[in-house]
Amino acid sequence: MALTRIALAQVDTCVGDVEANARLVVEWSRRAADAGAALVVFPEMTLAGYPIEDLALRASFRRAVEAALQRAATDLVTAGLGEMTVVVGTVGERATSTEPDAHVQPTNQAVVLRGGQVLARYDKHHLPNYGVFDERRIFAPGEETCVVDVAGRRVGIVICEDIWQDGGPVSQMDEHDIDLLVVPNGSPFEEGKGHVRTELAARRAREVDAPVVYVNLVGGQDDLVFDGGSFVVGADGALLASAPQFVEHLLLWDLADADEPPVRGAVAAPLSADEEVYRALVTGLAGYVRKNGFRSVTLGLSGGIDSALVAAIAADAIGGQNVVGVSMPSVYSSDHSKDDAADLAKRIGADYRVQPIRPFVDVFEAQMGLEGVAAENLQARMRGVILMALSNAEGHLVLATGNKSELAVGYSTIYGDAVGGYAPLKDVDKSRVWALARWRNDAARDGVFSPDELPPIPESSITKPPSAELRPGQVDQDSLPPYDLLDEVLDAYVEHAEGRSELLARGFDPAVVDKVLSLVDRAEWKRRQYPLGPKVTALAFGRDRRLPITTRWREA
Repeated sequence: MALTRIALAQVDTCVGDVEANARLVVEWSRRAADAGAALVVFPEMTLAGYPIEDLALRASFRRAVEAALQRAATDLVTAGLGEMTVVVGTVGERATSTEPDAHVQPTNQAVVLRGGQVLARYDKHHLPNYGVFDERRIFAPGEETCVVDVAGRRVGIVICEDIWQDGGPVSQMDEHDIDLLVVPNGSPFEEGKGHVRTELAARRAREVDAPVVYVNLVGGQDDLVFDGGSFVVGADGALLASAPQFVEHLLLWDLADADEPPVRGAVAAPLSADEEVYRALVTGLAGYVRKNGFRSVTLGLSGGIDSALVAAIAADAIGGQNVVGVSMPSVYSSDHSKDDAADLAKRIGADYRVQPIRPFVDVFEAQMGLEGVAAENLQARMRGVILMALSNAEGHLVLATGNKSELAVGYSTIYGDAVGGYAPLKDVDKSRVWALARWRNDAARDGVFSPDELPPIPESSITKPPSAELRPGQVDQDSLPPYDLLDEVLDAYVEHAEGRSELLARGFDPAVVDKVLSLVDRAEWKRRQYPLGPKVTALAFGRDRRLPITTRWREA
């Protein structure tokens, strides 16, 4: 049986870091060659990074990417890899006409390299313009199909969205009698999306009667997380090989002759729903810290569940020694909260500091005589000032610790607990925060991250009633419905776009519905000022969901 080895290079790129991205291509091509591969496939927009958004519209940027592509082609030959076929994503160009002064538009392109030359270029046909995507505005669509010969096999190439739309270049592969369809992708993570990809690829494989190689980007880029999870499905749609999620990986798979049975490769174990989301949050934070040039983070440690989970995520993302946790007690802070904050910092190996806020608060209150909510918010703002001062003095990235439920109803203080450069829990509701904390502690007991690890989150941080501790005896339920009820209403209203009538028909109390919807609508101005955070659901605030500032439109 003649086998052609295919390598799926699941790599982490950085938008705009063209030279580093080009080095990745040479480095991972070397690994593929050492493993005996004849063809290595990289993700969508590898050289430019993804999503590049309006960078694609800059001619100077496109020239830099093309120059890097040509150097990579030469470097592959110099490295002794000239006989390997390399499929790499990049930004291309397309003239609107043949006239000398014709306008040039960028394209989302896959390039085939071999022998120091560009053998073929393929421009993505279907340009998504929904959710996080804005490609139809930025790129010009392609029109041609692309099929190349690799070790005597016919290999078709399409890009990401091209397989999501019926018709187009995939349907045209029949006339080319391909042996393999390769698909470079930049598909962002959303919980539950993985099986949708594999089912779609299986359908396309059956349509073209050939295996499909699906190569996905991995890593955090701004507020998007790419989970990798690259895979191969056979001509019958069966899963033949798959890469693990949230790590760079070189997946190897052998393409057999058409008259031979398909070869099965390594298949990564699937992650549970909670582990998948947790690792997405870690990946998003790690990418944001590194790609923005930070080495450390700082956050307020209140002893509560949100800051505890964010601290654990940060420790897993960049190492506990690079986390600066600051306890900022007020006169209302309980002893158990201070103890829990100290305990957490010890468990994750953080740099732990205590900075009481009473002296700052006393000065402001003596000058302004604040009372009620204004006095409560002053405490949060003093904490924000302390964290930003540490950031300025020592170069840490400040992490906001609010969750999606709080963000939805405006349960945060502008310039207080909403300060920061990144918000790991921005797209995670409160109920899920508790679930992720329990999962992380269980993972420690099971040795998932390292043997003999202590559960990072104190049990009392998980079990005690949540409170901002801005006044005596305060708990969140003084001003909000219980979180399990709140999250159920928010899920219906925010995630599933149900209106008031649908919520009432489901049996929710009208007073609860009216209160929650009013809070959500009135808090849009706050959400617009909140830091970026990793998108992990189908509808994330900021990227996908704009809720009204006014309620005048609402149905009766």
